[in-house]
Amino acid sequence: MSCEHLAGAGTAAPEVTGYCPQCRAMGSTDWVHLRSCLTCGQVGCCDSSPNRHATAHFAETGHPVIRSAQPGESWRWCYVDEEIG
Repeated sequence: MSCEHLAGAGTAAPEVTGYCPQCRAMGSTDWVHLRSCLTCGQVGCCDSSPNRHATAHFAETGHPVIRSAQPGESWRWCYVDEEIG
């Protein structure tokens, strides 16, 4: 793995909420999969979801690494280096 962000992010399992808090606040229920920020723990919907809240969180904060918050998945993604780990 050559990505310094993934190497430093750890693998902490996200708290599974079962919903995207930002979508829920908007009254939307059409999220597809959930992602968790490994810097602050914020949960957001994936890029296959209409609102793409996980990517919006990266754009707003610069927090580089997310982890899948889907049951049974543990992969991580670095937005900066576009690398999976």
